[in-house]
Amino acid sequence: MQKIEESELILNKDGSIFHLHLLPENIADTIILVGDQDRVDMISSYFEKVEFKVQNREFRTHTGYYNKKRITVLSTGIGTDNIDIVLNELDAIVNIDLKQRVVKKEHKSLNFVRIGTSGALQEDIPVDTPVISEMAIGFDGLLNFYQNRDKISNLEMEREFTEYVNWNDKLAKPYFVKASEQLLKKVGGTDMRKGLTISAPGFYAPQGRLLRLPTVDPELNSKISKFTYQTKKITNFEMESSAIYGLSKLLGHNAVTVCNIIANRIRKEYSADYKIAMEKLVVKILDRLTS
Repeated sequence: MQKIEESELILNKDGSIFHLHLLPENIADTIILVGDQDRVDMISSYFEKVEFKVQNREFRTHTGYYNKKRITVLSTGIGTDNIDIVLNELDAIVNIDLKQRVVKKEHKSLNFVRIGTSGALQEDIPVDTPVISEMAIGFDGLLNFYQNRDKISNLEMEREFTEYVNWNDKLAKPYFVKASEQLLKKVGGTDMRKGLTISAPGFYAPQGRLLRLPTVDPELNSKISKFTYQTKKITNFEMESSAIYGLSKLLGHNAVTVCNIIANRIRKEYSADYKIAMEKLVVKILDRLTS
């Protein structure tokens, strides 16, 4: 087996992975991903027991037990660039022998559940509604740097979408990746809206927000909200799921995202207190993951 060089697989002095500061024994097979560091504390406050805590930069990790099931919750910070770090390092922890620096013979699959916040792109989605993402759409371009990107992407939808919105060729080529069917069934329910979710590479112009700088396509959000693929519409914007779905598929893991809608971009509405709805959503997902 080919040894992975120190410059490619960077470890800390204690043998933990470089950014996350984690060892294999520190994480569970089911990992909840959140953007906000404080949401890690909120989620782990529902655990019967927290056995491990660590933090480096924006990456805070707690591992413990909920309904006697071992679960890890980890904050990623904002953006798909951070997801590139998180997914690759978590995969390395379980599928690379960190001491020998070789890929393990037996592959291990992890279950990733992102719990986040999002803005709705359809007028009929009220604020404080949870949306479970059947597909993530990457405006970020991250997956385009990896081989086999086309094998896990819906190329027909990619073509129809780019033609419909007259996609600007100066922007990264978008990609379309499905969620894990297994996790969709386990986490989803009739109390969640199913949707297609865009992950944007920024909060302002990439999501059509206008402050002092004009956007390259002022009509893009309007075109997105009108686009239909096999009766399905694009429901919401966020900033991480495309990389989670894409890297999970390429690396052999399962992933799903549930976002609480805190703003409706079409109706120009914002949640009065989204944190209450978020806590209810967290408990619901914890219950479903451990049932």
